[in-house]
Amino acid sequence: MDPLRTQSGMPESEAAAEARRLIDNWASTPVRHHPTAFRDDTEPPTFGTTPPVPQPDQRIVPAWAAGIAVASIGVGAGTTGIGCCAWLVLQGLASVTVNGVLMATLPFAGLAMAATAIGGAISKARSATTKNVYEGPVNQHTEIHNTSQQRGMFSRTRNDIR
Repeated sequence: MDPLRTQSGMPESEAAAEARRLIDNWASTPVRHHPTAFRDDTEPPTFGTTPPVPQPDQRIVPAWAAGIAVASIGVGAGTTGIGCCAWLVLQGLASVTVNGVLMATLPFAGLAMAATAIGGAISKARSATTKNVYEGPVNQHTEIHNTSQQRGMFSRTRNDIR
């Protein structure tokens, strides 16, 4: 192989000229720069309204986090409502007299007594009064057969009553 030839078989002088042409061609093309930030240096007006500026929201909240937040707000509101209800009930009970309590519970006590009486009457009416009379000899044979099995540390006892 000739020492003055390149790998493609081109002479060194032609290869150098081609390389210079490619480099000059690349260097002559303009480089496109992409700005990464923009700063508006214009002064805002001293009075009046300014035009709106778009401010896109880039936050991403997972659905489970939003669900927990809504649930906690609901639980808090429900607890507050229950607490207010309990406070009102306890305020009313604090000003109740014994006669007022007796008069308020009297209808419930009457209903309970009537329900108990009706239930007792229905229970008595449903109970049948039958007398079974058996005639004839009665033989009772009770034999207990005890079988026990033991294997290792487990044992089993079985009682057969006949």
